[in-house]
Amino acid sequence: MISHWPRYNTILSAILLAGVTLGCQTTKKKEATVLRMHLEMNPDGTERTTSVPIGRDKFFYLNIEKAPFLDEGHVQQASVVEDVGGFQVSLQMDKRGTLLLEQYTTANKGRRIAIRAVFGKDRWLAAPVITQRISDGKMAFTPDATRQEADRLVLGLNKVANRIDDDRK
Repeated sequence: MISHWPRYNTILSAILLAGVTLGCQTTKKKEATVLRMHLEMNPDGTERTTSVPIGRDKFFYLNIEKAPFLDEGHVQQASVVEDVGGFQVSLQMDKRGTLLLEQYTTANKGRRIAIRAVFGKDRWLAAPVITQRISDGKMAFTPDATRQEADRLVLGLNKVANRIDDDRK
C-alpha cells in the first residue's frame, strides 16, 4: 500500500502542473475587449435603470439604462489619439453602430453616455456629455485609464472587430 503513494503524488502533481500551465496559456490568449455604452436616464423606480460609479479616484454616480445601446460588436476600428495634455480613445462604428449613435445623440442632447469596458478589469471608463448629433459614426472620449490600459482596450476592440469582419466574409 505504501508503494502506491508515490505514484499517486506523481499523478496528482502532473495534473496540477498541467492545470496551471493550461490556465496561464488561456489567460494570455484572452485579449478581446467588452465595451458597452449606456444612456443616462432619470431614475424611474423600475428595474430598467441603475446607478453606476464613473471613474476611479474621483468618481461620481450616474443613473443609466441597464441595457446598452451600443457594444463592441458595433466598433469597426479603435485607436488611441494624442490630445492636448493626454490622449483619447477614438472609435469608428460600423453601419448599424453609426445609425444607432446618430439616433441616440440626436434624441438625447445634454445627457451622458456611460462607457463600460472589460479588458482584464471591469470598469466604467467615462461618461461624456452628448453635445451634438454624431452622424459619421466617429466618437472620441477621454478614458479614466492609463495609456497602457487604453492601448490594451484598443487592441482588444480591434481584435473583436477583425473577428467580426472575418466572420462576415
